[in-house]
Amino acid sequence: MERLLVLVRHGQSEWNLKNLFTGWKDVSLTEKGIIEAKAAGVRMAGEEMQFDLAYTSKLERAQKTLELILDEIGQPDLETIEDEALNERDYGDLVGLNKDDARKKWGDEQVHIWRRSYDIPPPGGESLKDTAARVLPYYLTKILPDVMAGKRVIVAAHGNSLRALVMVLEGLGRDEITGVNLGTGVPLVYRLGDDTRVLEKRILEA
Repeated sequence: MERLLVLVRHGQSEWNLKNLFTGWKDVSLTEKGIIEAKAAGVRMAGEEMQFDLAYTSKLERAQKTLELILDEIGQPDLETIEDEALNERDYGDLVGLNKDDARKKWGDEQVHIWRRSYDIPPPGGESLKDTAARVLPYYLTKILPDVMAGKRVIVAAHGNSLRALVMVLEGLGRDEITGVNLGTGVPLVYRLGDDTRVLEKRILEA
């Protein structure tokens, strides 16, 4: 039984390029983001990866990344489940603001705390702890049972929703996860044992 789980952060988005806080705002991939997603699919195809099921968020940048990957591996019609539980962290009042402008308004230290602390949310938004509180129950009740049943699963989502999954998969503490950064369009490949623990992790970097 393979128990394959692949996590992929979406390719570069229009607001990543503009250095804006994005959160739940629905924005498109840039040309670079499209290239990143296709390249991730090419690397998976090179390893002859195939999937039984896909999960993604309700946001276009993750959905498009998944679509491009599935095209490259020859599975454009793969069953795909979309759920807002996998959406990016909600940045609240920071959404749409340039990160440099936010630092000028609130100061470097405060913006750093909002971005990198585990449990301090920006005004009107979610902390990583809040994000994990919606992502992890979904993982435990939906995604993990599929993987443990032997289905090969790919999840295309966002930096913070995936960090919540990495935290539980790798058994990271709240201080450790705040230092984890996920590259755009870089697949993380996990193989799980029959006790749900990670037996192997690989990063399919370009």
